Amino acid sequence: MTDSGTTGDLTITTVNVNGIRAAVKQRNDRNHGFLRWLRETSSDVVLLQEVRATAEQAHEALAPALESGRWHLTTTESTVKGHAGVGVLSRRPPIATRVGFGSDEFDGTGRYLEVDWAGDRPLTAASVYVPKGAADGEKRDDKFRFLAGFAEYLSALNRRRRDVVVAGDWNIAPAELDIKNWKGNLKSPGFLPEERAWVAELLASGWRDVARELTGDESGPYSWWSWRGKAFDNDSGWRIDYHLANRRLGERAIATSVDRAAAYDLRWSDHAPVTVRYAP
Repeated sequence: MTDSGTTGDLTITTVNVNGIRAAVKQRNDRNHGFLRWLRETSSDVVLLQEVRATAEQAHEALAPALESGRWHLTTTESTVKGHAGVGVLSRRPPIATRVGFGSDEFDGTGRYLEVDWAGDRPLTAASVYVPKGAADGEKRDDKFRFLAGFAEYLSALNRRRRDVVVAGDWNIAPAELDIKNWKGNLKSPGFLPEERAWVAELLASGWRDVARELTGDESGPYSWWSWRGKAFDNDSGWRIDYHLANRRLGERAIATSVDRAAAYDLRWSDHAPVTVRYAP
């Protein structure tokens, strides 16, 4: 995506920042936080989840990047203060934005933001933060109501005649390859059979898990590791952050990477950025 949006590769990253104000702070002398990562990335679009800030707070946290003119920020926050929130950073300003997917229950919870750009190949990119859910009870029911409504919306979105990608923290590991300790998590939220079946139905309908297609039948690469214990050091993670692209865009995916920190104390989130590069 060049300034005109007409030629060149398109590189898109998704990352759950686990609080944008915390992510931009240096945790120690070696960890320079999200702003340094943003200065060094070649991505054209960065989709953010768990921003956990008002629009004003997010702009303040990202001021060094925004004031340089290199990035444009669009966000939507949750009605619950300090909870959820998603955003889109882009090299070019968007021509349109949409919050939510038409759900009276969930559109105010800061979990879905959709952005359009013009050009020879018009693009729609969306940042999603699916509820974590639970093995049973109210939180489980909330998640499945979200998934039901969202699947209906994605079915219509998939039919749009433009490049479309929906990426973010899906809070579902689609298959055994996507979680290190899958045998120990068969009854855990994020790996329930019904959740994995939901993702499988999306893929059967034409959405493409482009990173999985590019990496093939290998474990991971994971994108989330618990802060607790030795999960990160042992690479005991989950692949719950991924890009779903429509056929029009998905067929152009040529490379993917997970920007896993080199050491535990270099992390600025419990998630790692997941990037996909698409050919012109």
